[in-house]
Amino acid sequence: MASPINNPGSSATKPDLDWSQVRETVSMLCLAISQIETTLTDSSKSVGELTDSFTHIAQNAQQVSRLTTQLAPDADFEANKASIIESSQEIMQRMSQAVVAFQFYDRLSQKLGHVNESLSHLGDLLGDMKRLYNPTEWARIQNEIRSNYTMECERLMFDLIMKGATVKEALELYRHEFDQLDAVKSEDDNTEDDIELF
Repeated sequence: MASPINNPGSSATKPDLDWSQVRETVSMLCLAISQIETTLTDSSKSVGELTDSFTHIAQNAQQVSRLTTQLAPDADFEANKASIIESSQEIMQRMSQAVVAFQFYDRLSQKLGHVNESLSHLGDLLGDMKRLYNPTEWARIQNEIRSNYTMECERLMFDLIMKGATVKEALELYRHEFDQLDAVKSEDDNTEDDIELF
């Protein structure tokens, strides 16, 4: 694993005599690294949830199939009714969890879009000698990048990076905020109302 980048933080909003476009570039690269890392972590977690959900769905579908094929034409349906209902409910619950987990593709696309946009802004700025040495231009693109975020944990991570936090510190905060969001959602019995569409 590569050694962590020393993030100097951004001073574009309050430039001083030490202000440097190189320091601003390093902070923007730290932001991109943090965004990519969180995207990879989130997608890994969602793939695990999908695998688990579909495994349970397959098992419960087999259970429903087995129970219904064992019923004789004149058998008392009531004897197996509770097991069939339980397996069917488990299938429905797991399908709901799978739908939520599939939404990581939307988040993945959105987050990688943010990285792409950030790096495009950075590339444009680095290529324009009229803007490169102007702290106001750096502050402008940073504000534009931050305003495109839809998740509060992304904005918090951005703020930390711009203040000079290391990538590791920003990732820890992001994961903490994201875990709290997941905990709140799991406490709500009606998770379908909480599904966040992008």
